[in-house]
Amino acid sequence: MKTVLITGCSSGFGLEIAKYFLERNWKVIATMRTPRADVLPQSEHLRILQLDVTDAASIRRAVEEAGTVDALVNNAGVGMLGPFESTTMDAVRDVFETNTFGTMAMTQALLPQFRARKSGVIINVASSVTLKTLPLLPVYTASKAAIVAFTASLALELQEFNIRVGTVLPGMAPETAFATNAHARVAQTFPDDYAATMNAVLSGFQNYQGAVTHAIDVAKVVWQVTQDNATAFRVPAGADAVEWFAKS
Repeated sequence: MKTVLITGCSSGFGLEIAKYFLERNWKVIATMRTPRADVLPQSEHLRILQLDVTDAASIRRAVEEAGTVDALVNNAGVGMLGPFESTTMDAVRDVFETNTFGTMAMTQALLPQFRARKSGVIINVASSVTLKTLPLLPVYTASKAAIVAFTASLALELQEFNIRVGTVLPGMAPETAFATNAHARVAQTFPDDYAATMNAVLSGFQNYQGAVTHAIDVAKVVWQVTQDNATAFRVPAGADAVEWFAKS
């Protein structure tokens, strides 16, 4: 029985990915910044571990407790929305600490065991905003675009160790907690000149009627790429992401 470690499992994509792998007879290590046992079904194949991907000590403890892992899904992430001009550099660093450096740190922590066994899969959950440019998301987009570029290069250097690496690109997912966790990072004060753009973008999110991504879409794609033999993959997840990917 194989084991997958998934970050950011308290809600959204991570939660659905954990459920999907459990249903397919994998051992699942579901990590959360604040562990909650009630969000996942009870199973002898499930372990819930505390993990803050921005904390090196927390990463060390989680990796030690996890033991042997066959697949790593770097899903933990935070959102941000607002004009870059009024975004503090502390806020920029906060987003990169989770979305970019957290993904890199988790990858680096598990690479020694993958390399020693000459096997393993690393799946980094990025975003389809790296395919379609949107306003007021420069920091979030940059943090995810960095992961896409990082992963593409990393895949090449790990091929000789039979370690497969790639990205999954979800689209807009209204049912997830992205909007909620991004709310604290939505610009509250900004020059009046940006007001029209802010109102238009927020209204567009609230009244959006087009294709969207569901958490189950992402879980299915993550599962599929663990079963394939491809590396350096970049796979859209969700109807809107698939549309954007085809046009990119």
